[in-house]
Amino acid sequence: MANNVSANTLPSETGVQKHRNTSLWRKFEHSPAFYPLIGLIAICVVMMFVNDNFLTGSNLSNIGRQVSINAIIAVGMTCAILTGGIDLSVGAVMALSGTVTAGMMLQGLPPSLAILVGMLVGFFFGMVNGICIAIGRLPPIIVTLATMGIARGLALIYTGGYPLSGLPKDFSFLGRGEVFGLQTPILVMLLVYLVAWVVLTKTPMGRYIYAIGGNEEAARLSGVKVSRYKLLVYAISGLTASIAGMVLTSRLMSGQPNAGEGFELDAIAAVVMGGAAIAGGRGAILGTLIGAMLLGVLNNGLNMMGVSPYVQNVIKGGIILLAIYISRERRRSR
Repeated sequence: MANNVSANTLPSETGVQKHRNTSLWRKFEHSPAFYPLIGLIAICVVMMFVNDNFLTGSNLSNIGRQVSINAIIAVGMTCAILTGGIDLSVGAVMALSGTVTAGMMLQGLPPSLAILVGMLVGFFFGMVNGICIAIGRLPPIIVTLATMGIARGLALIYTGGYPLSGLPKDFSFLGRGEVFGLQTPILVMLLVYLVAWVVLTKTPMGRYIYAIGGNEEAARLSGVKVSRYKLLVYAISGLTASIAGMVLTSRLMSGQPNAGEGFELDAIAAVVMGGAAIAGGRGAILGTLIGAMLLGVLNNGLNMMGVSPYVQNVIKGGIILLAIYISRERRRSR
């Protein structure tokens, strides 16, 4: 009898396990990160055959450093796009935060306090964006375009248009150091993504961000304080831009007032290529990370192939359009 019971239960347990595995696969297949991951794998395979040096340790390390800065900026951009907005000021805020941090250290402030000041600058600009958008009800694209010019202008005024060099050697650890064999920029990136993943998937704030992007009026009628969460979203975007500014300034060991030019477009590209809907309400922080990696691998591969930067812009633009098309069609099919 015992043997019969065991024999009868085993198939059912196996069936349950298969059902669980199938459910997990289907859940992942419908995730915004599914197609970006397939695209990343496909591009990596192509690059492996095109260039023998693609998988070398030095090249992968270089990709990691390049991806980390854009990926950190893209975290804040993801939050903004999820609410149906956008933040064009991230590149300029990144430059201003980096130059202020460098200036503070040159005036004798310890690196840790200088980094805190730089992050506060980014947070402040994010708050300004949030106030104008959430409370002033101004269009995000217009507000952040204006603050982009303001932040870039302030960076140039603060530095006189020249890089700020001669920074303390200890500061280089943030952009060039290693922890247990892992480069510090990559470690910072992973920590930022871990926090963002927890916020977006495990907290009420994350649910409200998705709800606002899905249907702002419905979210408001449900009791969500839309203005509060929009304000927080843009504050987060400014903060992540400043963190990326710290990493880049440390890597270059100088505060560059022209740093971050065009980075807002790369951040938007990473979010869209990661499967997020540009209209808001759909996307995943894991997809953004994959999108940033996809963009980094593509840039690296095209550079190794000797493709002209002008042609690269055409290729990247085409891929972004394709990503938007796929995202729209998936949304329609639902």
